[in-house]
Amino acid sequence: MGARKYVCVHTIGCQMNVYDSGRMTRMARSMGYEPVPDMKKADLIIVNTCSVREKAHQKALSFMGRMARLKRKRPDILIGVAGCVAQQEGERLLGRPDGIDFVVGTGAIDRLPEIIRRVEDEKRAVADVSMDENAPSVHWDAEPPAGDAFKETGANAFVTIMRGCDNFCAYCVVPHVRGREISRPPEDIRAEVRRLTDSGVAEITLLGQNVNSYGKKGGSLSFPGLLAEINDTPGLKRLRFTTSHPRDLSDDLIRSFRDLDRLCGHIHLPVQSGSDAVLKRMNRKYTRELYLEKIEKLRAARPDIAVTTDMIVGFPGETGADFQKTLELMDHAFFDGVFAFIYSDRPKTAALKFEGKVSEGEKKARLKTLLDAQEAYTLEKNRALEGSVRQVLVEGPSKKKTPRPQWTGRTSSNKVVNFEWDGERADIRPGRIIRVRIEKGLPHSLRGTAQGAPFGESRPDPDLA
Repeated sequence: MGARKYVCVHTIGCQMNVYDSGRMTRMARSMGYEPVPDMKKADLIIVNTCSVREKAHQKALSFMGRMARLKRKRPDILIGVAGCVAQQEGERLLGRPDGIDFVVGTGAIDRLPEIIRRVEDEKRAVADVSMDENAPSVHWDAEPPAGDAFKETGANAFVTIMRGCDNFCAYCVVPHVRGREISRPPEDIRAEVRRLTDSGVAEITLLGQNVNSYGKKGGSLSFPGLLAEINDTPGLKRLRFTTSHPRDLSDDLIRSFRDLDRLCGHIHLPVQSGSDAVLKRMNRKYTRELYLEKIEKLRAARPDIAVTTDMIVGFPGETGADFQKTLELMDHAFFDGVFAFIYSDRPKTAALKFEGKVSEGEKKARLKTLLDAQEAYTLEKNRALEGSVRQVLVEGPSKKKTPRPQWTGRTSSNKVVNFEWDGERADIRPGRIIRVRIEKGLPHSLRGTAQGAPFGESRPDPDLA
């Protein structure tokens, strides 16, 4: 038996990258590499990158610099780059002074074992970024992902249901680095969900660049139909999905929030701007009015639903009046949370060549104004929950240092709750749903006290007060 070898897969970026990192960890394990969290102890390091925004891209390049220093100390380490930066840069990464041994594009993940063997056997660098849209290499294996795909708790897990995107928003690099939309066979998805719930996972989040369009390209099952099937999985306590494109948010999908008892009361529905002029330049294919109509329909179907969104400030050509319309939309939509970003030019996108670029100073000022406004809305929403009792899915011990032990979890509406537990420690563990009385609404979380024994497996998060 040979000496033990170790692999460290470092993830930068979105939830889909977390899922892919789990797959790569599992592949490396099949080759005899054991996972290790500390890259200083690893014999194989893979950084799974994101290039959707400039900040994530720069973070990836910075991490490669750190690996280069480690490579100089231990030349025998194998270092690979995967994900969107790998797809975008390709062989150019091999020419950097970082000591990169291999590059794995977004369409080449299934070929990772072959790539690693080539590097080990031939002692030369390899770059594989081929992406055949008509015959993708993705095998959609249904084995439960390993390592950080369980988010370290076992309470929840991600399942990718599709890859790529056909929308070509003017600012977005995803179609260029992830390819066109490909829906995963529903039987593979059901099998993976079943394996995860059989292993004790309580909550499943379905992933895709635009899950709402699942099955539209020749599929036999729509996204609402898929949700209905997964909703009946034995052992499943909660079901979520992300991300949704407003244009494809159908009435059938909206009704799913009313009819499916395990579907959580939360939707992330990126709007990006409140100005029709900006939305048109972004190629978003919907209007401000249509977006707000869909929000009204969602709240009619599920009055307690939480709605979060994405915003981009400083898109080329965005005027002060356009930005004011975004603030007005936020006032109308009354979001539970907003992820806001400063626009940055991305390679191959249409917006790269747009005129009317907004200055960095103005973009930062608009971002602060938007975030300050949303913090007030979120605080108001959270304070409105004070005194109510909510179902909370336990994720693990809280990282907050307090005199008495605290636990952390999330409501069905995806709000973080930190709470104290006075019962037996054996009665609380990741994956259990308990009742928590909300004592305090804070800007970014809730604070509460657990109420009695673990709660039953009823519809997620009714108002129990």
